[in-house]
Amino acid sequence: MERHQRVQWVESRRAHLGFGAQTFAWTDDPRPSATVIRAGQLAEELGFDDFFIGDHPGYQSEPWLHLTAVAMTTERIGLGSVVNCVYHRHPVMLARLAADLDHISGGRVVLGLGIGWNDAEFAQLGIPFPPVPERQEALEEAIQIIRGVWGSDPVTIHGKHWQTVGGHVSPPPLQRPSIPLLIAGSGEQTTLRQVARYADACNFGAGRNVGKVRDADDIAHKLAVLRRHCEEIGRPYDDILRTHFTTWLILAETEVAAQAKLDRYYPNGLSDEQRLTRIVGTPNRVVPYFQSLADAGIQYFVVQIMDAADEETFRLLARDVVPHVKLGRVN
Repeated sequence: MERHQRVQWVESRRAHLGFGAQTFAWTDDPRPSATVIRAGQLAEELGFDDFFIGDHPGYQSEPWLHLTAVAMTTERIGLGSVVNCVYHRHPVMLARLAADLDHISGGRVVLGLGIGWNDAEFAQLGIPFPPVPERQEALEEAIQIIRGVWGSDPVTIHGKHWQTVGGHVSPPPLQRPSIPLLIAGSGEQTTLRQVARYADACNFGAGRNVGKVRDADDIAHKLAVLRRHCEEIGRPYDDILRTHFTTWLILAETEVAAQAKLDRYYPNGLSDEQRLTRIVGTPNRVVPYFQSLADAGIQYFVVQIMDAADEETFRLLARDVVPHVKLGRVN
């Protein structure tokens, strides 16, 4: 088992029911960079714990560049991506970006990692799209390299998927013992074992990209599996922050206004998958949804607000949802 030390980010987020916001610029935004940066500043102003930008450089703002701009114009809020696709950058480059941003931000980085899911984006970036088991192997190797190059001495690793000769990132991350690591996905045989062994936080949700974990019963089951994996390797289950990814939240003052927003983004209607994963309505309508997940054991929410220009959703979430959702009985 990896030797884990208490990570300050985990301890601070578990002290209350945490909320982070993840966003993108919508496709018709004429100034996407300005919009995304403003969203990060707004997230800090509104009291969110963390601000995340999705890692989809094939068709959206490049996250590390924009997170750096947000870091330079904020003081408190945590920064990251839920999650970085392990194939988008070599692990040494990813380790370098994370460590440098940790210094620029004064120790505010959260490193989310996942195996990727968007085959069309892989094609856009000219990256082969291997089967799931190979991508899971690549994730595990990447973790070894990232952790290795943050160490005191250069490392040489010849893996099946990744290699480095004399890899070293200096200076290492500002946070000690390490930048917190979040692993996304809910696969019971491999991914949740990797979470138990390596991660400071798990992450799953209703979308196919985060595990199709769609209700409180699903969450309770996945967390029970994670607990068993922790027990098998002798790691305290409570060392891991239990986080949920809301695939897309759209809020408005009235149901009619919320539906109008939805119609703007989806003029041709929703697919079956989208009907299951888009959370749309007034704050009063969505509070019970978040509370049910907290009662099932979730300690922290990453809420995707797909349109970074939708300040109303940011404000309603912070003002009328977050204060009314409490840590559940099982936490």
